[in-house]
Amino acid sequence: MRRVTASVYMTLDGRGAFPKYPGSDRSSSEVSALFRHMWYDRFDDVTTVIMGRRSFLGHQRTWSEKALRSGEPKWLLEYRRYLDRVEKICLSHRLKSTDWENSRILRGDLSRIIAKLKREKGGNIILEGGPAVVRECLRRNLADDYWFFVMPVVYGKGPRYWGPMKDQCTLKLIETKPGEDQEILLHYEVVR
Repeated sequence: MRRVTASVYMTLDGRGAFPKYPGSDRSSSEVSALFRHMWYDRFDDVTTVIMGRRSFLGHQRTWSEKALRSGEPKWLLEYRRYLDRVEKICLSHRLKSTDWENSRILRGDLSRIIAKLKREKGGNIILEGGPAVVRECLRRNLADDYWFFVMPVVYGKGPRYWGPMKDQCTLKLIETKPGEDQEILLHYEVVR
């Protein structure tokens, strides 16, 4: 059965934001080790990416090949091409259509949507949905593992990942990887 990985990009205080910090806006001709590990190393086994509406529209505007800017490094083009060809699921009650290739819009209960996707043919699934979608995934224990990309900032504003939960979710640490700009990647597997 397909595995679901929830990707969480957060500040130290659990905010779903992308603040500036030393090195965060450095351009590079090479992909960083953390980005390579989180995405490139999984191009072959992840065939579906789930996003909330805002995340989906933001990714389409920023990361599709149509958003390519001249002079960008080759690694960015490879990532853009991956996002264009992978199946993208947009979770939305508002969005009616999309022109981003290989995309579909799904509505309804998140548990049912993920259960249906896990039964479909294909590789693994990344839930890249933003704080509200990840929070719901955690609350309902829908992911098999979590990748926390923690930025070295206490931000104090922006959407929160954490909220009230009915039950505890216990995680087992699989790996930690430091980033070149003081970020850290924490990979946890769900204990069931």
